[in-house]
Amino acid sequence: MAAVTDIGTLIAASPDIRGGRPHVAGTGMTVMRIAGWHQLGCSPEEIARKTGLSLAQIHAALAYYHANQEAIDTDLADEAAEYDRLALKEDRRSS
Repeated sequence: MAAVTDIGTLIAASPDIRGGRPHVAGTGMTVMRIAGWHQLGCSPEEIARKTGLSLAQIHAALAYYHANQEAIDTDLADEAAEYDRLALKEDRRSS
């Protein structure tokens, strides 16, 4: 009989890894990063190829994202705003 994976073990959160953000267990890959690529139009298969993660890990991350979409979308928006703020600050320095 093939080994069975409890999908509840595929996503973890620890204050020591990525500031406590949910991530694929055993990796530093955050659910937020996978959700961001998915929002950009990447398929689960493409994300798996980019990251070296299994399709099961990607789908677990996407399931976690959909179950917690509001919180993760807020984090994605905050990260984008911070990126824009830092880019503007750098542009002003360069001028």
